[in-house]
Amino acid sequence: MTADRTYLLFTESAGMVFATARSAREERSKQRYALQDFSHVRVSLVKGKGGWRVGSVEPLHNYYASASDRAARGTVVATVQLLRRLVTGEDAQSTIFSDTHAFLAAVNEGDKTTLGIRFETFTLRLLAQLGYVATHPSYASRLATGTVWLKDTTTLPAEATTAISNGFAASHL
Repeated sequence: MTADRTYLLFTESAGMVFATARSAREERSKQRYALQDFSHVRVSLVKGKGGWRVGSVEPLHNYYASASDRAARGTVVATVQLLRRLVTGEDAQSTIFSDTHAFLAAVNEGDKTTLGIRFETFTLRLLAQLGYVATHPSYASRLATGTVWLKDTTTLPAEATTAISNGFAASHL
């Protein structure tokens, strides 16, 4: 049907999934306003013969709409593009999910000049979680569990920058 829409959803328990929402394009649809790009939503998914289907949706937060300036909106878009590029398949990625959620929530916090450094650290953590970057003593603190890495706004060491480049090369993506 022309009112149906397919979404790519990054979930904590199911990984990256394609899900179809019936009648999501219709103006009377309640899902239309909840299923916006760059949104954090609570969604019930049902596995059917043809794939995943969206049941109910509860909007929690739209990171793009709440971004304070152009740089923050660009960082939100770049983060989602990075996830789409690197995370594939229906594998649970709870650590990546929590890192992404914490990073996107912190995009508007702190000094805007450190946004690029925090994005590089997020990229390093993402590549490490996916197995493309090994731990090195010079940046081991940035890969530690928790959200302490968000507060470290010092420039990444040269080994970390090299590890990110090598991680992208090793991923072939």
